Amino acid sequence: MPTDPHAGSAAAPLRIAAAGDVHVSPTNRDQVEAAFARLAGTADLVLLAGDLTTHGEPEQAAVLAKICRPLEMPIFAVLGNHDWHCGRGEEIAAALAEGGVRVLEREAATCRVHGIMVGVAGVKGFVGGFDGSFLPDFGEPLLREVYAECGRETDALDRGLEAVAECDLRIALLHYAPTPATLQGEPPGIFAFLGSDRLAEPIVRHRPDLVLHGHAHAGTVEGTIEGVPVFNVSVPVIKRDFWLFEHAGAPRAEREGLKLRTA
Repeated sequence: MPTDPHAGSAAAPLRIAAAGDVHVSPTNRDQVEAAFARLAGTADLVLLAGDLTTHGEPEQAAVLAKICRPLEMPIFAVLGNHDWHCGRGEEIAAALAEGGVRVLEREAATCRVHGIMVGVAGVKGFVGGFDGSFLPDFGEPLLREVYAECGRETDALDRGLEAVAECDLRIALLHYAPTPATLQGEPPGIFAFLGSDRLAEPIVRHRPDLVLHGHAHAGTVEGTIEGVPVFNVSVPVIKRDFWLFEHAGAPRAEREGLKLRTA
C-alpha cells in the first residue's frame, strides 16, 4: 500500500455518520434530503448499511443518488434485502454510483480522510441463525443453497477484512446482523431471518475496529463480538437520521479508539 507522509497527522477527529434502512422513495424524499443535507460540516465519511430503497426499484435509488450528489465526503454502502427485492441489485448499485455512492458487493475499499486511512469491508450478509437455532448444511438442495449463500458472504467478509488489515481504521459494513446481541427486542423466533453468527467468524479472526449493520428494526443499538464493537444503525432503532462516531485522529499504532456521540 502506498505510504502518505501526512498519514496520522490529523488535526481534527474523523467523524463518521452511519445509518441503515433509509428506505428512500419519492414519498419520503424531502425528509431524507433534509437528513443528508445536515451532514455537510457534520460528517467526514458516510456509511449506509443497506435497505436504501423501499422495494428495490432503480427509480428509488435514483432519488437517493440525487440527494447524495451534492455531498463532498466519501459515501460507502451495502445493499439490503429490500434493495434486492426486484432482482435489480446491479441497477440499484449503478444508479447510486451516479450520486457518488460506492456500493460494496463482497469487496473492500479504502479512503484517506484527515490523514487517516480508512478501510471498509462491505457485504450484505445473509440469514442462517445463531447458536441454539440455526440452519444446518443438510436437507433439500434449496435449504443447503441458503447455507451456501451465507458461506459466500462470510468468505467475502473475511477477504475484505484481510484486504484492509493495514489500514488505520478498519470497518465491517453489513446489512444482516452478525450477532444476536444487537437483535434484542426482536421476537427470538425470527432471529434466523435477521442474520447469522457465521458472519462473526471473520470478525473474530480480524478484529476490525467497528462493525455496522441494519435490518433489525426493533433490535438494540450496541453489542459486541468478543470485544469488537457492533452497532445496529437501522434508522428505526437509532431513532435519528444518523448515528455519529468520532475517531480520535491518531494513526493505528497510537489510536485511542472510537468515541461515540449522538447526532
